[in-house]
Amino acid sequence: MSKSSELSHLDQQGQPQMVDVGDKKVNLRQATAEALVVFPEQAFCKILAGDNPKGGIIEPARIAGIQAAKKTADLIPMCHQLPLDSVAFDFTVMPDEFTLKIQCCARATAQTGVEMEAMVGASNAALVIYDMTKALSKGIEIKSTRLLEKSGGKSGPWQAQ
Repeated sequence: MSKSSELSHLDQQGQPQMVDVGDKKVNLRQATAEALVVFPEQAFCKILAGDNPKGGIIEPARIAGIQAAKKTADLIPMCHQLPLDSVAFDFTVMPDEFTLKIQCCARATAQTGVEMEAMVGASNAALVIYDMTKALSKGIEIKSTRLLEKSGGKSGPWQAQ
């Protein structure tokens, strides 16, 4: 692999490294990510009607998403262990698209950002939704896990278009 000064997770020899954040300023960091779970129409209608063999889906997904965000450093090798101040979820039903939109907002007062914690939280919540509803259809899709916005840190605020 070629060396690159643009990739902070590679050292001068191109070897993987954890970024040293020891000299970075501690400040409030926040990030919001989303994941979309798209259902076949018949399965979506059953979920809306409360006709799911495994019961409610939102609260298990919320709890699993929080748990995953807290474990991000265990799942993503170069992530720092962060003391999260909060992890919050918003679930939005999009009936015209047969979609459940999951948003995860992570906050920490730390030396590095929480984008990965937000994305891991949203992703894991989507996986739990799939697990809780797969008996209705194997055709459920998890789409478009992405960062929506972030604030704090040297690079400042950023928002998806």
